[in-house]
Amino acid sequence: MMQYSQEQLKLFMQAAIGEAHKAATMGEVPIGCVVVDDGVIIGRGHNLRESSHDVTAHAEICAIQQANQQKKDWRLENCSLFVTLEPCPMCAGAIVNARLKSVYYGCADKKAGSAGTLMNLLTETRFNHQVEVDKGLCRLECVKLLSDFFAKIREKTEKD
Repeated sequence: MMQYSQEQLKLFMQAAIGEAHKAATMGEVPIGCVVVDDGVIIGRGHNLRESSHDVTAHAEICAIQQANQQKKDWRLENCSLFVTLEPCPMCAGAIVNARLKSVYYGCADKKAGSAGTLMNLLTETRFNHQVEVDKGLCRLECVKLLSDFFAKIREKTEKD
């Protein structure tokens, strides 16, 4: 397992933030994710729920699927996942099932956070795999992405 410097961690989170910006330009909730294997991004994803009409089209799921195809394996055992918002229960389940080594998330999700806020499915010892969790990487930038997006929606709703 490659140990990443603080600078590298921030670069990977910036890539996830870039994915979140893609989602925002599509009118999607701005959540972005990348999967990294030995210092190389092998999967990218951003929220596509609205445009795809698919409840499972979360950033993490999209990035994991791309990484699986890149590796030609469903197992992502030595990979790290970087996501702007704490994973929900569905995404946490996919992360555990893909056997990712570690997850870095930007900001907590008070409504569905399953990596420590409401519960921690990633470190649950009753599962056959546990994932290392690191929270708060580029937190303020990740929070701002979401708050700016929802402020625009509220502003538009008030005008209508």
